[in-house]
Amino acid sequence: MLLFFAMLFLATAIAGFCAFVIFWPLSLVHLRDRHPDLRGHIGDFSFLNPKALSWLLLGRYREVRDRSFTGLATPARIALLVIIGGLLAAGLLWLVSILFPALGRV
Repeated sequence: MLLFFAMLFLATAIAGFCAFVIFWPLSLVHLRDRHPDLRGHIGDFSFLNPKALSWLLLGRYREVRDRSFTGLATPARIALLVIIGGLLAAGLLWLVSILFPALGRV
């Protein structure tokens, strides 16, 4: 049963990844087109740049006073949090099933 829930959390992380792949590039294109001065904050190749992802995750994107941009970046941040939470929960349940095999058979 634990591994079933771990797979559900993994599926949740995959769904978060799908949402992230939709909203984060749209946010980056919006930044490129309307706020080119912010390129120094997030770097050149920003899609998987750790600096840009931490900028998004910590909510520093709210400093940009553009409602269109924050309307795109907020779902990207939520999707990133869902990815991280889903992977952590799946990993934790997998680890519990390895350490306590009797719990997995219930």
